[in-house]
Amino acid sequence: MRITRLSGLVALVSAAALGLADPAFAGKAENTLNVAFAAEPEPLDTYKIAGREGLILARHIYDGLLYKDLDTGEFKPALAESWEFTGPLTMEFDLRQGVKFHNGADFTADDVVSTLNKVIGPEYGTRYSISVDWIESVEKLDDFKVRINMAKPFAGAVEMLADALPIYPHEFFEAEGSAGIARTPIGTGPYKLVEQEPGVRYVLERFSDHYTESPKGDASIDTIVVRAIPEMNTQYAELMAGDLDWIWRIPPDQASRLEGRTQILSAPIMRISYVGFAPDSLGGESPIAQQKVRQALIHATNRGAIVEAFAGGASKVLNTPCNPAQFGCTQDVVSYDYDPEKAKSLLAEAGYGDGFELEMIFAAMPRPTAEAIAADLANVGVTLNLNEQQYAAGVGQWRKKEVPSFYSNWGSYGIGDVVFILSNFFGGGADDLVQDQELADWLNKADTASDRAEREDLYAKAVKRIAEQAYWMPMYNFNVNYGLSPDLSFTPHPDEFARWWQASWK
Repeated sequence: MRITRLSGLVALVSAAALGLADPAFAGKAENTLNVAFAAEPEPLDTYKIAGREGLILARHIYDGLLYKDLDTGEFKPALAESWEFTGPLTMEFDLRQGVKFHNGADFTADDVVSTLNKVIGPEYGTRYSISVDWIESVEKLDDFKVRINMAKPFAGAVEMLADALPIYPHEFFEAEGSAGIARTPIGTGPYKLVEQEPGVRYVLERFSDHYTESPKGDASIDTIVVRAIPEMNTQYAELMAGDLDWIWRIPPDQASRLEGRTQILSAPIMRISYVGFAPDSLGGESPIAQQKVRQALIHATNRGAIVEAFAGGASKVLNTPCNPAQFGCTQDVVSYDYDPEKAKSLLAEAGYGDGFELEMIFAAMPRPTAEAIAADLANVGVTLNLNEQQYAAGVGQWRKKEVPSFYSNWGSYGIGDVVFILSNFFGGGADDLVQDQELADWLNKADTASDRAEREDLYAKAVKRIAEQAYWMPMYNFNVNYGLSPDLSFTPHPDEFARWWQASWK
């Protein structure tokens, strides 16, 4: 395997000091955090990757113009000291002075202009167009002031600028492009990458010149060693032996087994599971075209028992078609308790007292949970025919209105704003099988408004309408189980971005 030594960045870190022959350190004693991922991180050009492992590393290396404090929901200045909307489609940013890149270059407006203008071009191949297609161009107003001209109104603009769009050093980026950034990641973040064996092992060192006003704060751990270890049993063994300090995505049954032998944290995340109903499917002839039938199906499903049996940990039953951690996801909505007798009554009122058959596609969800829903519905006379599909195939059939119900999950790109979920499913687009025009109008207005109070009011109306009409059966939020050294203080967040710059030793 190829080991890349970042010669311009590694003056302070030698191979011997990092333990190439023996990757394990004593953790707290060496002030080194030893981390394992089961999946290999992708090359570290943030704009080209989707895997959370690579994105976590990238957020330690790079900074964005803004930063969102998920604990308070507050947007904070990062590489930009201040910002404002100067028009319906223009935003201006006063940039911070005195910031250094890891290669010693000074941060200026040229870096912002170069990075953003390059990644918005279709030829660059930014992985998720939604992240940059709202930007028409970026102008340099002076060395520390830039203007973003928006291609369209986009309520998620500030969210995207909050650490999701990193800024690269313009001279290096223009010379080396995406491949160069992936080969030699250079940012302004709290850690610099000093060594990598791509997809296998990464070493990050605390950046001593990280600007003191950074909202990411002053990291206390000197070195982070990240290894890809696909075999989870190996991770468990190394964690208990003290050779690892941080692992994640431990299955619930294994988390229970490890509890008491090491530190286990279960934390909710942004991803939620849901059953979508399509009143407009099958030419509008499906029973679920009726509101009472949809409400009956939710009352008939024992979602609490499903969560307890299959999700566990920090997962909870949801009443809303969004994650409570997201901006705009009001919880002041009608809820549907498990009540089979009420379900039978509603079915009788709708003319389906003798039950009916219903097809449900499920994709990217465990079969046992789909079978549990089917068993509950059978108790009220509804025969649920399960149709397991790969996600792409299932969505294709769903969009053709060939099936009345679809069971899957959605992660909102890990972003805490309902703009990244509600409009996808209820805003009138390809995934909107409800086609409630008034609901779509509220969402379109909320998505293009710059006033957060106005957006919050409109989203609240939309969330309440979806719950009242029972357009979705929200199931539960996912959780992640972390395995930690007993000596480590670590706070998980629902966007699944580990913030090791906030971690410390007890």
